[in-house]
Amino acid sequence: MNVLIIGSGGREHALCWAIAKSPSLGKLFCAPGNGGIESLAECVSLDAGNHRAVVDFCKENQIQLVVIGPEDPLADGLGDDLRQAGIPVFGPSAAGARLEASKGFMKDLCAANNIPTASYARFNQQAPAEAWVRDHGAPIVVKADGLAAGKGVTVAETVDEAITAIGEIFDGRFGKAGNEVVIEEFLVGEEASFFVLSDGKTAVPLATAQDHKRAFDNDEGPNTGGMGAYSPAPVMTEPMIARTMIEIINPTLAAMKAAGTPFEGILYAGLMITDEGPKLIEYNVRFGDPECQVLAMRLKSDLLEILAATSENRLSPDMVEWHDDAAITVVMATKGYPGAYEKGSHIGGIEDTGDDVVIFHAGTKRDGDTILANGGRVLAITARGKSVRAARDLAYARIAEIDWRQGFYRNDIGWRAIQREEAEQND
Repeated sequence: MNVLIIGSGGREHALCWAIAKSPSLGKLFCAPGNGGIESLAECVSLDAGNHRAVVDFCKENQIQLVVIGPEDPLADGLGDDLRQAGIPVFGPSAAGARLEASKGFMKDLCAANNIPTASYARFNQQAPAEAWVRDHGAPIVVKADGLAAGKGVTVAETVDEAITAIGEIFDGRFGKAGNEVVIEEFLVGEEASFFVLSDGKTAVPLATAQDHKRAFDNDEGPNTGGMGAYSPAPVMTEPMIARTMIEIINPTLAAMKAAGTPFEGILYAGLMITDEGPKLIEYNVRFGDPECQVLAMRLKSDLLEILAATSENRLSPDMVEWHDDAAITVVMATKGYPGAYEKGSHIGGIEDTGDDVVIFHAGTKRDGDTILANGGRVLAITARGKSVRAARDLAYARIAEIDWRQGFYRNDIGWRAIQREEAEQND
């Protein structure tokens, strides 16, 4: 089976790494790929925004499955145009992608279907939004409605901070994504990432994970696309998974199907586990990054077979099996991220080290035999071990061998899970 993966990040490297193991794989392409993906796939210069060019490439290279990694091409309808051309796709339609592409759409769907989430209000003008914040007080959450690469959310501790965030959004900081603002109640609890595969008929929950959004240790600093993750998430017990399926996932999929837009692909629910139970923070309609890296490390089954089955409406729960081990990934980012940063710094000491520790590339490029930083989040050092602590120790030991003076990383990835492990050992 010839496969094309769309994207250039750590998520796409992890997908390539897992798919490359499949005995069903013929030729693997990635567009545009990155410096690490080049060792697994043929990287091609292909503009995902030019749907005609993507369709033509797939026909010329006999592509039998396209896996769309990032959210923007999904929201732009690339999957629709490929399907219309008879090319199988893993990823939702543009209608399905609205669950991520419009936070207001997602919140309205929750309200209409009694799905537990934070109370909210939507605004397309600045003054009413500011008035609502002054009336409700802080802490409060301010979100750009559209896609903002994980950076359109402000958890405001004060009213003034919320007012500033509203002003930045309406002043165009996030472009069209900020044409509307969603303001939400601040939820108290523990966050978790929950993933479900859906082929439009069958829904299969995957392994759980938990990521770290803040840039610096102790969950301080600005929100990022993610500075690390681990799997499984201990807070997602079997009863909590069951509640999440019954109260959040199943009603969402039923509502999408009833609207004539059945969801096909991966539905990634960002949850807050509160004293009242799970509440939906947001939906993503693609694998998380860096959660994809830890899921790839724990997956026993043939990922290519799973994705193909999802695209062909023949998914079944027995296709998915996991290693009992835990996995953790630590992101190394360029100093300055998520703000301004410089590209082009040299990275050394990242040669392959085996199956227990894998370095997934995100923002890298090759210059001959040299790897250069080419983005904000650059590497995801991912390890598997008998416990989160064991995986954490492997990952940080590998980081100590990397020579990259312009890089930084958090030192406390997995701290919640490790605290639980230590508490259980002391009981």
